[in-house]
Amino acid sequence: MGTISTRVPDDLEAELEAYLEEERLDRSTAVRKLLTEGLAEWRREQALERLAAGEVTLTKAADLAGLSVWEFAQLAAERDITWVSGEHLAADLEEL
Repeated sequence: MGTISTRVPDDLEAELEAYLEEERLDRSTAVRKLLTEGLAEWRREQALERLAAGEVTLTKAADLAGLSVWEFAQLAAERDITWVSGEHLAADLEEL
């Protein structure tokens, strides 16, 4: 397991301390949890952007996001991203 260290502004450190107390976590566990959640959100956003740009199919975007096709379809619908096109539908059907 790798080690990451970083300097953070005082206000961010204070917010982290409040989070540690509220969640009853040690600093390392809390930072790992926040990084994991942040990176998961980043993967979802990247997948949504690629889907909206027509770069990937719904199935591929769901895979990139680490979600099921149904979960990702719901997320895309919530963001008003249209993903059904003749070309994408055929590619998605082939992938299934």
